[in-house]
Amino acid sequence: MSHFRALAGALRGGSFLLRGRSGVGARYNPCRGCSSGAVEPSLAACSSSYVEEMYYAWLEDHKNVHESWDAYFRNAQATASPGETEERRPSSLLQGRGMSQTPAMSQKVVEDHLAVHTLIRAYQVRGHHVAQLDPLGILEADLDCFVPSDLITTIDKLGIYGLEESDLDKTFQLPSTTFIGGSETTLPLREIIHRLKTAYCGHVGLEYMFINNVEQCQWIRQRFETPGVMRFTHSEKRTLLARLVRSTRFEDFLARKWSSEKRFGLEGCEVLIPALKMIIDKSSEAGIDSVIMGMPHRGRLNVLANVVRKDLDQIFCQFDPKLEAADEGSGDVKYHLGMCHERINRETDRNITLSLMANPSHLEAVDPVVQGKTKAEQFYCGDTEGKKVMSLLIHGDAAFAGQGVVYETIHLSELPSYSTHGTIHVVVNNQIGFTTDPRIGRSSPYPTDVARVVNAPIFHVNADDPEAVMYVCRVAAEWRNTFNKDVVIDLVCYRRFGHNEMDEPMFTQPLMYKQIRRQEHVLKKYSDKLISEGVVTLQEYEEEVAKYDKICEEAYTSSKDEKILHIRHWLDSPWPDFFTAEGEPRNMSCPATGLEEEVLRHIGQTASSVPLEDFSIHSGVSRILRGRVDMVQKRQVDWALGEYMAFGSLLKDGIHVRLSGQDVERGTFSHRHHVLHDQEVDKRTCVPMNHLWQNQAPYTVCNSSLSEYGVLGFELGFAMASPNALVCWEAQFGDFYNTAQCIIDQFISPGEAKWVRHNGIVLLLPHGMEGMGPEHSSARPERFLQMSREDPDHYPEITGDFEVQQLYDCNWIVVNCSTPANYFHVLRRQILLPFRKPLIIFTPKSLLRLPDARSSFDDMSSGTKFSRVIPDAGPASQNPEEVKRVIFCTGKVYYELAKERKQRNTEGHVAIVRLEQISPFPFDLIKAEVEKYGNAELIWCQEEHKNMGYYDYVRPRFLTVLSNKKPIWYVGRDPAAAPATGNKVTHLAELKRFMDSAFNLKAFEGRRF
Repeated sequence: MSHFRALAGALRGGSFLLRGRSGVGARYNPCRGCSSGAVEPSLAACSSSYVEEMYYAWLEDHKNVHESWDAYFRNAQATASPGETEERRPSSLLQGRGMSQTPAMSQKVVEDHLAVHTLIRAYQVRGHHVAQLDPLGILEADLDCFVPSDLITTIDKLGIYGLEESDLDKTFQLPSTTFIGGSETTLPLREIIHRLKTAYCGHVGLEYMFINNVEQCQWIRQRFETPGVMRFTHSEKRTLLARLVRSTRFEDFLARKWSSEKRFGLEGCEVLIPALKMIIDKSSEAGIDSVIMGMPHRGRLNVLANVVRKDLDQIFCQFDPKLEAADEGSGDVKYHLGMCHERINRETDRNITLSLMANPSHLEAVDPVVQGKTKAEQFYCGDTEGKKVMSLLIHGDAAFAGQGVVYETIHLSELPSYSTHGTIHVVVNNQIGFTTDPRIGRSSPYPTDVARVVNAPIFHVNADDPEAVMYVCRVAAEWRNTFNKDVVIDLVCYRRFGHNEMDEPMFTQPLMYKQIRRQEHVLKKYSDKLISEGVVTLQEYEEEVAKYDKICEEAYTSSKDEKILHIRHWLDSPWPDFFTAEGEPRNMSCPATGLEEEVLRHIGQTASSVPLEDFSIHSGVSRILRGRVDMVQKRQVDWALGEYMAFGSLLKDGIHVRLSGQDVERGTFSHRHHVLHDQEVDKRTCVPMNHLWQNQAPYTVCNSSLSEYGVLGFELGFAMASPNALVCWEAQFGDFYNTAQCIIDQFISPGEAKWVRHNGIVLLLPHGMEGMGPEHSSARPERFLQMSREDPDHYPEITGDFEVQQLYDCNWIVVNCSTPANYFHVLRRQILLPFRKPLIIFTPKSLLRLPDARSSFDDMSSGTKFSRVIPDAGPASQNPEEVKRVIFCTGKVYYELAKERKQRNTEGHVAIVRLEQISPFPFDLIKAEVEKYGNAELIWCQEEHKNMGYYDYVRPRFLTVLSNKKPIWYVGRDPAAAPATGNKVTHLAELKRFMDSAFNLKAFEGRRF
């Protein structure tokens, strides 16, 4: 009885909730005698009258009571004497407190049924721990050889459940939370255990019971527990074999032809190719038109050849060391490149576009990029549920567990503005990192445990059982299409060679690789299986092998004719309507970026209003809107309004604008307020930007998760999908991009050079030394400038539209605007240029509200454009020969210099010139300014420390302009390790010191150049 009470207590705790398959609970469900409202029968706590009431209800319709009571009454009646059955009185069937007439054995019937239910649940929850997942048979996939005691169902262990050997042949009612019975509702215990082991302890291990959705759990149970469900037709098996032949023979061919080359082959997980093709087939069948994939380098060439179907000769020619590059895009190795290809899916006879994203050796860095590109394609084709476009990510086990961007990316999966409505993750689980044993490489039982945070089911499968793999992939594709949620396939395999083909794995894993050398290839095992089954003959198998070998040989011969590598053939994000067929811009000019005043006024008025009726806004926001009205009347804009006008005007022209990042809707500095919140109605919002014009493009502004690496990668991927969009990512503070440095270093800065891939992503990085300490001051401009591709010692030839040509030749554009008008122009120029380059903008903090930092409509009107350099417009510029010093600067420090100059009354002797576009360096305009003030000494002034900021970048370029005949002196903070001081007094002292130097006309006398 104590065991029964323990079980009932567990059930009352909600760990074993039984419901009908329809999801509707029984009419007589809670037990009246139990204060906790238990859902299972507890005879000791039930009154005789209540039991009688349920019994008569059961006689009327067995569905009127809970399934457990139904089972109880059935078994009690089955063991009653004929007279008792005919009497049909519950008192003769029950035993318990106050029910002495009930047979004692009825109590055990109930207890045994509950024990069997608990046994079933144990396999559903923990069966994967004893599944036969390792093809090598030497490791445990969960890193633990311990078998949970409740899964040891040998005769001597049945006592854990209160069962005995004699119970093995007894028949038990199956709960509705299992499908092991198929069409049967009762089974002998021996058969129950057999079917549970078949479903949960074979070559597939299932983790799904942590999912808090009954429907989803039942969906998975039905697909894995139903007897005989994992069956394939002869035709399906032949297709699988053919795909396995292609996967295996491709690797064999590369190994024969280029034995000394790194290939990062797929040996040991050849089943990945048919697995991916199964996912794509089932997804295409469900209506998917486009699949965007990301993966590390292992197996990439095989995926390109046999999944994306890149021409083999194009792959083979890359192994030729004499191959010349047709363009600068040949900057990465063959196993990092991608491709986009539209083809017919032969299984569904539907067109499908497959895009494999290029990825550097930062293995998981591509994950958020793929998600962003997927989201963009869904957005542009109106796919709001992910029924046409999907993402497919392939991972390595060590990287999936070890790299934090995986967690950041997975956590985007349910966010409205970032969700791609379900991603299929395939983990190629080598059971080893480079040389690192998984027991040292991770703390979690499985490499896939990170996916549990979003309730994604995880299907572990032995990769040497191709049919089990295919079934798991089929179910995963169906899951994604049904529930639009992430799912993980853990392909437990091995790596036949080392990290690359030149590596010696025996140094560090001798026992594993002794076993691997003895391991029969999966193709051999599976072909033997099908031959023995009579599915194929040996001759048919050999002909299939010979056919693919011939294809490879012919492609190899053809590849020798290739003399030039065209990297554009490997482009994963083509923009066919934007560039010419040769991949060049259609023109090399940029129109003026100014606007008619009526357009400026219209945008300003909308930005100052609430388009919705009966919408209550915060009094502080009302004050901000009134301030905007006042500025529009005065024909002025501040920073927020300048941005509003840039975005709004692009929307008018059909350009989608997307602004993403932490707290961007309001703005970190409470200046933007692009999303208004009703103060009376919860979650009611208004985005005035979407009410500007009747047929405007949509404006997307979305607060992101507290992630930089993942979100910046996502926005980069979004910007890859189309050139006709302004995609902006804003850091909460400029230096927060530190944790996204990988995306900047590996994708944004060198993306075009490595992959001929243009991208117009805009980074907005709040920057400025304002006494806020080292963490909230510097966006580290020196890093971006150091990576700018430009020769500081070469003065370029100034011909044609030099500004546009210079932008085309650079790898990215770096600006630090000092006026709202220039910010407005540079955002519009980003779209009006005939090509796309990443744009890095160091945005202000204090200038957001500085009265002096406002612009007139005149600076934004028709015919105006972005000013790469803003010359001095005061008295100094009117008498340049009288000027003794020219201070060049950029950004916020200009206003501090201008204020200091006025206080010192030196406006006629000191000119201040603002460098707005830092890279590419405006050689032509700087030369004009230097020549204008021929008698003046030249100063570069920055608020950043000398070893940071812009000085190391601008100094050699100034000297090139000056032909090294004249110095340019540095004024600013001394070198330091931290980007800013955390002490306000020290900050002000530093500011005063370099201001004194800037205006001390004798400060540099006697110094050597």
